[in-house]
Amino acid sequence: MLASLFLRERGKAIAVFEATFAVAAWGASFIATKVALRDVSPISVVWLRFAMGVVILGGAVIARRQFLLPTSRKEWLYFALLGFIGITFHQWLQSTGLQTAAATTTAWIVATTPVFMALLGWLILKERLGWVKVSGIALAAVGVLLVVSKGDFGALFAGRFGAQGDFLILISAPNWAIFSVLSRSGLQSHPAARMMFYVMVLGWLLTSLLYFAGPGFGEISQLTPAGWLGIGFLGVICSGLAYIAWYDALQALPASQVGAFLYLEPLVAVIVAAIVLNERLLWASLFGGGIILLGVWMVQRTGH
Repeated sequence: MLASLFLRERGKAIAVFEATFAVAAWGASFIATKVALRDVSPISVVWLRFAMGVVILGGAVIARRQFLLPTSRKEWLYFALLGFIGITFHQWLQSTGLQTAAATTTAWIVATTPVFMALLGWLILKERLGWVKVSGIALAAVGVLLVVSKGDFGALFAGRFGAQGDFLILISAPNWAIFSVLSRSGLQSHPAARMMFYVMVLGWLLTSLLYFAGPGFGEISQLTPAGWLGIGFLGVICSGLAYIAWYDALQALPASQVGAFLYLEPLVAVIVAAIVLNERLLWASLFGGGIILLGVWMVQRTGH
C-alpha cells in the first residue's frame, strides 16, 4: 500500500516537473527566436528549428513504440492541414512578428489563446458564453490593448499604437486556437506525441518549400554561436523535449491542472527577456499582462 502510494506521488511530482519544464521552455522560446533572428531570416529559424524537433520527437515516438503510419488519404490530408496551420503558418507569423515585436509583448498576447478558443466554441460549436466568460473576454481585450500600446492611451485612440510585428502576433493567437480546436478529433484516435510528430513532419515539409524557394542553406553560414544556441534551444528543447514532457504530464495529471501551468509562460518570458535582451519592465506590460491572465482565468472557469 505504502509502496503504491509512494510510486503514485512520485509520478505526480515528475509530471509537475515536466509541465513546469515545458512551460518554462516555451516562455523562453520568444527570446531564443529574437536571438536567432539577429543572424538569419524568420523562415530559416522556423526550418532549422523544426528539422531538429522532427528528429527528437520522431525518436521518442519510435522508442515508445507508438510509430504507426496514417492509414488513409483523409488522415494524411488532415495532418497536413494541421501542419500548415500549426507549424508553417503559425511559426511564420510568430517569427516574422518577433522581428519588430518585443518578446514580452508577444508572450502576453499569445496568452490570450484560450479566449479565442472560447469564442470559436461559441461561434462554431454553439457553446454558451455566460456573463463571467464574456467579462473575461472583455478584460483580456483591454489587457492586450494596454500591453500593445505600452500604456499610451492617446496613441490607442489615434490608432497609431503597436509595432508592425504586434499585429502578426495578434493573428497568431486565434490561429493557434483554430489549430487546437481542429486537433480535438485527431487526439481521440491517436496518442498525442505520435499525432504531433506527423503534424510537425508535414508542417516542416511545407515550410521547406518556402525555405528552399527563399534563402535555402545560404544563410546558415551567417549563424553566430549565439544564433546557433538560440536555434538549438528552439529545436531541441522547445520543439522536441518540451512537447514530450507536456504530453507526459497530460497523461499523469488532469488536463485542467496541467493547463494552469500555462499561466507561468508569459511570466518566464518577461524575466528571461529582461536578463537576455535587456527589455524594460514597463508598468503597462506588467499591469496589462495581469489583466490578460485574470481575463483568461475567467474564460476558463466552468459554468456561468
